[in-house]
Amino acid sequence: MSSIYFDHAATTPVDRRVLDEILPYFTDKFGNASSAHQLGRDTKVAIEDARELIAELIGAEPSEIIFTSGGTESDNAAIKGVVNATRKKEIITSPIEHHAVIHPAESLKMSGCRVTYLEPDTKGMITAAQVAEAITEETAIVSLMHVNNEIGTILPIKEIAEVCKEKKIPFHSDTVQSVGKLPVNVKELGVDLLSISAHKIYGPKGVGILYVRNGTPWIPWLQGGSQERRRRGGTSNVAGIVGMAKALELSINEMDENLAHFSKLKTALIDGLEANFKGRYQINGNIDNSVPNIVNVCFKTADGKGLDGEMLLLNLDIEGICVSNGSACTSGAVEPSHVLKGIGLSDQLANSSIRISFGKSNNTEQVQYFLKKLDGVLNRMIPVES
Repeated sequence: MSSIYFDHAATTPVDRRVLDEILPYFTDKFGNASSAHQLGRDTKVAIEDARELIAELIGAEPSEIIFTSGGTESDNAAIKGVVNATRKKEIITSPIEHHAVIHPAESLKMSGCRVTYLEPDTKGMITAAQVAEAITEETAIVSLMHVNNEIGTILPIKEIAEVCKEKKIPFHSDTVQSVGKLPVNVKELGVDLLSISAHKIYGPKGVGILYVRNGTPWIPWLQGGSQERRRRGGTSNVAGIVGMAKALELSINEMDENLAHFSKLKTALIDGLEANFKGRYQINGNIDNSVPNIVNVCFKTADGKGLDGEMLLLNLDIEGICVSNGSACTSGAVEPSHVLKGIGLSDQLANSSIRISFGKSNNTEQVQYFLKKLDGVLNRMIPVES
């Protein structure tokens, strides 16, 4: 069997339909959208059409959509923009957020901010009650992701947003891993700011969305140009924006079909793990309250010790199976996943974990092949008699 890609939470291939949509903007329709001539006007129209489509798809107003370079920029812009606008000195988040939230929050400590981390339970859950209890008069923003990128746990974003609204605190959610897998409508969820990345939904890399609800206190973070109504400087990535709109449209329109497919694969994987590796594995996160395309699992010996996760990943790679041992932005790092440590795993068990994330092209035959190869790898790493 050729190489099997089980790392779609890290990135996805560009959908052929998306590619067809964007190719003209690399060749014939190459104008700078800030130019006054016809080529520029044509690309400006393409951007605004994409903005309107995206706004419709997520229940927003076109004026609330800001195009960025991706989820990391959107997260940074949301947090720093609100803190700078409100001049308040507290950020509420969690220790299992993506580093695109944790690092900018920590950097704001240099300007006198305090970061309050809400402790998740062992499944990665944080409740609205925790948020309500943590908010103070100095709270500038609450930032909690919709779906955790490593363990797939789904947070009660709507309930958290209601608490923040009641206390008049802007609420930001990184929905990079939930868009296309869960319904994401900003009006229904009640969020004030929201981040999306195109390459997680079969769109191009290097483009994303920051949604900012009209009236939210927010100051542009990236400056130096009049693009995006002076909210985000820089030459517009026309091809990326057009491709992102198409990818978002496809992911939402085909969501039910894809979710059913992912659920089938997840069931086959977990049934196979239980049948073949009982006592040698454990699922990290909330298996019942998580997206079906992400499964995080650690492997251990009979006495509960973790394996060498890097060696496990490399052995699977030799077999042509691509998985992750953490989020893509920290893969290759020696330290254990901050997410897995944050839900209480020891360093040893965290280091013995891999993330399997399904995509549209995967099938049950590939899952069975993975299980077969995994058996050989584990038997080499964990002798049966142990």
